[in-house]
Amino acid sequence: MIVCIAEKPSVAREIARVLGANTSHDGYMEGNGYQVTWTFGHLCTLKEPNDYSDMWKAWSLSRLPMIPERFGIKLIDNKTYEKQFHTIETLMQKADSIINCGDAGQEGELIQRWVMQKARAKCPVQRLWVSSLTEEAIREGFANLKPQDEYQSLYEAGLCRAIGDWLLGMNATRLYTLKYRTERGQVLSIGRVQTPTLALIVNRQMEIQNFKPEQYWVLSTIYRDTLFTLQGGEDDDEETENGKAKSLKGRITNEEDGRKALEAIRDRDFEVASVAKKSGNEAPPRLFDLTSLQVECNKKFSFSADETLKYIQSLYEKKLTTYPRVDTTFLSDDIYPKCPSILQGMLPYASLTAPLLGKKLPKSKKVFDSSKVTDHHAIIPTGENPSNGDLTINEKRVYDLVARHFIAVFYPDCKVSTTTVTGKVQAQMESDTKSKSHNSKLTFKASGKQVLDPGWRVCFGKWVEENGSWHQERRVLAESNEKADSDDADDKEGKKDDDKMLPAFVKGEKGPHSPTLTEKWTSPPKPYTEATLLRAMETAGRFVDNDELRDALKENGIGRPSTRAAIIETLFKRGYIRKVRKSLNATETGVNLIATIKEELLKSAELTGQWEKKLREIESHKYSATQFIDELKQMVTQIVMNVMNDNSKQQSAPLV
Repeated sequence: MIVCIAEKPSVAREIARVLGANTSHDGYMEGNGYQVTWTFGHLCTLKEPNDYSDMWKAWSLSRLPMIPERFGIKLIDNKTYEKQFHTIETLMQKADSIINCGDAGQEGELIQRWVMQKARAKCPVQRLWVSSLTEEAIREGFANLKPQDEYQSLYEAGLCRAIGDWLLGMNATRLYTLKYRTERGQVLSIGRVQTPTLALIVNRQMEIQNFKPEQYWVLSTIYRDTLFTLQGGEDDDEETENGKAKSLKGRITNEEDGRKALEAIRDRDFEVASVAKKSGNEAPPRLFDLTSLQVECNKKFSFSADETLKYIQSLYEKKLTTYPRVDTTFLSDDIYPKCPSILQGMLPYASLTAPLLGKKLPKSKKVFDSSKVTDHHAIIPTGENPSNGDLTINEKRVYDLVARHFIAVFYPDCKVSTTTVTGKVQAQMESDTKSKSHNSKLTFKASGKQVLDPGWRVCFGKWVEENGSWHQERRVLAESNEKADSDDADDKEGKKDDDKMLPAFVKGEKGPHSPTLTEKWTSPPKPYTEATLLRAMETAGRFVDNDELRDALKENGIGRPSTRAAIIETLFKRGYIRKVRKSLNATETGVNLIATIKEELLKSAELTGQWEKKLREIESHKYSATQFIDELKQMVTQIVMNVMNDNSKQQSAPLV
C-alpha cells in the first residue's frame, strides 16, 4: 500500500479524489492502492528545555546557555493531534512506500519529515511537488515524483531555522527576563526575527518623537490655471559689493527673503522659458510574490498581513490560485505554454482576455525568467473559473488583484508623454549688505503627464480618449472600495504631483500671474504600516522603490514570506506593538525592551538578514548546516556572557 501524507485534510481530500481513494476512514481515505492521510500543519515540535534535563526546568541564570547535545522532537500536546498521529503511525508502519504531499516549501518539508521520523517510517519515500491543486497539476505531479533525498538540503535549511529559533529564543528570553524584569511573572520575549522587527518599529518611533520640525517657505505662482513652483534664481548682476548676489532656492528658509521675492515679482509678467516633452513607456506591474500581495492588500483594503495570507491560502486550496508562500515575482519558462489556457479559463475577465487569445502572447524577461525561480513561481490564477467557487467578498478582492496583474503582463506598455514647463519672472531684488538692488530672474517649474495609449492600464480601469489624450474614467477593481493611502509617506506608488495634465504652453508667451508665499514645516517620518513594515522586513530595514534593487536585497531580508505575518501577529499578542488606524506603534513595553537589549546581534535587521541569507545558502548547497548551528551556539554563548557581565542595573518597564 502507498501512503500519501498531506498537510491539511482539505488538500488530502483533493489528492484522494484525483487518485481514486474514495473510501473514508477515521483519519484517512483509501482506494486504488493508496491511503491518503494528513497532518494539521505541525504535529511535532522541538523538545522543550525540561525534556532534555531536569536542570532546565527552573529558570536560572546559572544554567545558561542551554545547548542540547542533540536536538529531539516530540508530539504537540493536543489530543486531536495525538489521535491523528497514531493513525499516521499505524499506516506508515505497514506501508510499502510513502509519498510526501506536504506544501512544496521549506516549512512543508520540515513538518512532514518530523512526522515520518516520529512514526519511525522505514520504507522508501518520494516527494510530490506541485504549485497548484488543480486536477491537472496533481496528476502531473504524481507522474513526476522525485526521491525524497533530492530535497535533503531543503529539510536541513528548515531544521537549522527551527534550531536557530530555539537556541536564540529559549536562551535569550530566559536571560533577559531573569536579568532585567521588574516584576514577578513578567517575561521578556526575545526572538531571532521578532526582536529586530520590533526594533524597526521602535527606532522609527524614536525618530518621530525626536524630530525637530523646521520652518520654511515655498514661493509659487499660478499662470493660466497652472501651479508653478520656484526652482531657483539667476542674478543678472555679475557681482555685488560682497561678492555674488544671493540666489533664491526652491525651499526658502528666511521669511523676509521670501516676502521680498514675492513683492518683487507681483506686478511682473510671467514668461514661458521652455517647454520640454519626453515620451516614454511604463511597463506593466510585476506579478505578485506573497510580500508584495500583502503590501498591496494592506494599502488598498487595510488587510493585515495575516488576513491576506489566509485569503490567498484559501484561494490556493480552492484551486483558483497557485502556491502562495513564494518570494519571487517571476514565472519559470515552462509556464509560458500554459498561459493561453489559463487566460481562457478566467471567464469573468473575458473582456480583458479576449484581445490576447488567438495570437502569440508576448514573453517578457521581466515576467518569464527561470533563473529567478527556485521552489515556486509568482502567484497567478490557475485558469479555473472563479465564478464556480464559493468565495467571500475579501477572497474575491484578493483574487481580483492577482487576476488583473496576470492579465496585464501580456498587454503592451502604457505610452506616456511627460511635459515640463519652466517660466521666468524678472525681479528687482535688494542685496544682502546694502539697499542696493540688482536684477534677478526667478525660475518656476510645472510638470504634467499625458497618457497617449493606456496599454496595460485598461486592466485596472475604464479609459476614455479626448483630444488625443486618454483619461481614466473610474477604477473597476471588483468591490474594492479602495482609497488612496495618502498618509503613507513611504508609498511611492501613489499619485504624484506631475501626474496632472497641463494646458498647451508656447515658449516666449507672457502674461500676468498670481504669486503666493506659503509657510510650511518639515515633516517627521511616518510610522510604519503593515505594508511598509513588510517591505522593510523584506529588505533588512532599507526602503527601496526600485524592483530590481529590491530583488537583490531580498536575499538579506528578515523572516520568510510565509512567516512575516505570524511575526507581526506575535508582536501584537505579546503587547509590544498596537495599531492606531493603519499605523503600527510600539507600546511602552516594546520600547523599553529594545532599550534594554544592548546586543546589536539581537535587534539588527541587517545582521538577522545575513543569517537568513545563510539559511537560503544551506537550501542551495552553498553553506554548511553544521557550520550554521555551530556559529549560532557560539553567538548564544557570547550573548549570555555579555549580559551576565552587565552591571548597569537597567530594568525593563513593566507590562502595560
